[in-house]
Amino acid sequence: MRVTSPTLSFVLKKILIANRGEIAVRVVRAAREMGIQTVAVYSELDRNALHVRLADEAYALGGQTAAESYLNTEAILSAISESGADAVHPGYGFFSENADFARAITAMGVAWIGPPPEAIDEMGDKVSSRIAAQRGGAPIVPGTTEFAQGPDEIRAFGNEFGWPVCIKAAYGGGGRGMKVVESADEVDDAMASAQREAKAFFGRDEVYVERYLTWPRHVEVQLVGDTQGNVVWVSTRDCSAQRRHQKLIEEAPAPGLPEGVEEAMGEAAVKAAKAVGYHNAGTVEFIYQEGEFFFLEMNTRLQVEHPVTEEITGIDLVEWQIRVAAGEALPMTQEEVIARRDGAAIEVRINAEDPAGGKFLPSPGPIESLKTPSGFGVRFDTGYESGDEISQYYDNLVGKLIVWGKDRPTAIARTITALEEMEVKGVATTIPADLAILRDSDFADVTHSTKWVEQTLDLSDVSSAPSAAPPEDAEPLVERKTTVEVNGKRFDVKMWVPETVGVAAAPSAKKPRRSAGGGPGGGGGNGTITVPMQGTIVKIEVEVGQEVEAGQSLLVLEAMKMENQINSDVSGTVAEIKVSAGDTVGGGDTVMVITPA
Repeated sequence: MRVTSPTLSFVLKKILIANRGEIAVRVVRAAREMGIQTVAVYSELDRNALHVRLADEAYALGGQTAAESYLNTEAILSAISESGADAVHPGYGFFSENADFARAITAMGVAWIGPPPEAIDEMGDKVSSRIAAQRGGAPIVPGTTEFAQGPDEIRAFGNEFGWPVCIKAAYGGGGRGMKVVESADEVDDAMASAQREAKAFFGRDEVYVERYLTWPRHVEVQLVGDTQGNVVWVSTRDCSAQRRHQKLIEEAPAPGLPEGVEEAMGEAAVKAAKAVGYHNAGTVEFIYQEGEFFFLEMNTRLQVEHPVTEEITGIDLVEWQIRVAAGEALPMTQEEVIARRDGAAIEVRINAEDPAGGKFLPSPGPIESLKTPSGFGVRFDTGYESGDEISQYYDNLVGKLIVWGKDRPTAIARTITALEEMEVKGVATTIPADLAILRDSDFADVTHSTKWVEQTLDLSDVSSAPSAAPPEDAEPLVERKTTVEVNGKRFDVKMWVPETVGVAAAPSAKKPRRSAGGGPGGGGGNGTITVPMQGTIVKIEVEVGQEVEAGQSLLVLEAMKMENQINSDVSGTVAEIKVSAGDTVGGGDTVMVITPA
């Protein structure tokens, strides 16, 4: 049973959603249920996006990139004024953890559906949040409590505490601007890359460094606080199935924790939140290893994976956010929240990436067909419909499959069934890798870690080439019958084939072609270097006339806010460089020519 009521005890007429995609759609629907009008904002590329179509009204921000649109403060503030919105929901990403933006909103006399700016300042900054966590009594991973001033400082930390270390965006989250460094020689490039990603996604490039644990699980705590000083933790979530430090699959509650650990994490999260006067929704993230947990960071916003918490509690977290922002007290005590928990839930992020060979290469492009699963305990949150396009300029999330089960094994089995039913045509997706994760005994036994997907899980046979929808003038299919013999046993079978295909020819089929996305820089081993996806060149690492080795990095391509190294497929000499930093390229474009040795 959901915790909700049809009307509000305060006057709130219109919410502007300073975001796009799936989370914007999520907020539109929650507000509509509460009788509140919604205002969408959009870039030029999102002019006809789903969140724009669903909102009561919409305002253009201009531009294509995030910096030109969803990170354009002046344009968003103008939309607030023009629309007459009396509240702003930031979603996640973009301005959701920007204290200056929150202050600008409240200075207009508009309600900010998020935590107080002071809490964002302290907890949104991953460095000061570690200090706050210590003040609240939570153990922290060894790391710096100030921004890293340069590569030498990071090298000194690694030499003292041991390698690998992790460079992290101080104002980031979701794995953006996060680089694991294995040795002192890698620090300069890793720090520069982390700063570029952080600047592109969050508008700030400060970083810090901390020790990198060898086989940890990522366990986080969802909490909500009100302006009366009450804070409750709603559930734990395990988000250990990751690649590139970005989550693939999340589940609630976190499974396999020793008795008392979950409660201890919840209490530590609440203390950390109270230490900074926190209210609204937030998530405290912990690293768990061998019975111990360490504070990692606090996300001062709603998380992508919040639906799994909703599914096991029946609590609409977006509704709670809106009510708290209006000054209402939390409707439930800690004991009442815990008493509501039931079963297990799993969320699968369906990303536009080709997981072939474990590479997870971005796969932007039009969604020709999107067919989602349904059934008991199945939910799909998305910002797209068939015909919409996944742009290289934004996040690659197609949608989130959320599945509830009476227990964890049921939830896993139901999620597998739902993924098998789902169809996404036009772009490659992570679904094959998601199925490999869910079917693996390590996941079932909870022996996986944040490094498991990249270091242990076998994805060598996984392929997800973009599949095309049938053309409108495709030849109609007809039913054909034939008889086949398998291992000496006779079977009568029927199939649907084009009219012009005879029965004898029907069983014959070409072997499926593997995806070409096996890795960056594949030019067939002839020195013609192409890029595997649409993106922007951010760095050229070689020059004409330079000798290179096979596998050596030649340039860095940014696609969907992630940096990808394009490597040489041969040893030889750089004969021609066809691009410059800042250029936009398309999938398959030749960017460099290497004369083989």
